[in-house]
Amino acid sequence: MTDSPPAPPLVVPSVLPADFSRLGDEVRELCEAGADRIQWDVMDGVFVPDLTFGPDVVAAAREHSTVGFEAHLMVADPDALLERYVEAGCELVIVHAEACTHLHRTLARIRGLGARSGVALNPHTPADTVAHVLDETDLVLAMTVNPGFGGQSYIPAVEPKIATLRRMIAESGRPVELEVDGGITDRTIRAASAAGAGVFISGSWMYAYPDGKKAAVERLRTAAAESAPHGVQGGARR
Repeated sequence: MTDSPPAPPLVVPSVLPADFSRLGDEVRELCEAGADRIQWDVMDGVFVPDLTFGPDVVAAAREHSTVGFEAHLMVADPDALLERYVEAGCELVIVHAEACTHLHRTLARIRGLGARSGVALNPHTPADTVAHVLDETDLVLAMTVNPGFGGQSYIPAVEPKIATLRRMIAESGRPVELEVDGGITDRTIRAASAAGAGVFISGSWMYAYPDGKKAAVERLRTAAAESAPHGVQGGARR
């Protein structure tokens, strides 16, 4: 019996750079461009300085999408919001380890609500923070910028942590996705992929790509696939 080929890398656009006055159209365009999922950067003005999407906005956009939604909760009290974002149509909910007093319990609650669970780590947060929650985690997000604003520059110093997380996940034997978010372009995605990431968030670069979003998605996916270590898998297209 031969091993099945690794899954292709996943490209997940953020809607943060979108025209908020036409979010339904923006979501449709991202689906038509070949997005694997769509990410909603939820900011509360407390955990991070900016303030963005409430659950009602996400719910209103859901009917315009043919792919899954993930909510990246950059908020001070994620436990109070989990149910609202699952009800809004987010199949994956990501919380920050830095914001969760009882991280294992929070991740288990996300799954209990019927969604997949994810945990995000800021650039300064060590990889071993998630060592004991991989049994309740479907995705680990290594932030390659400090959260709170779009358009920031990629932090290469996170790459050794990505590699460590990849090893931890492989050793656990669990099907945990490894995602990166922040400053992802057709150049930086190569280093992140080589370090072991399989899911890539892109926002500002994708929206500014001169040949359009579809060409941007294809360019990112190709660059990541060319740079991926042998056997690294992307994730589930939801």
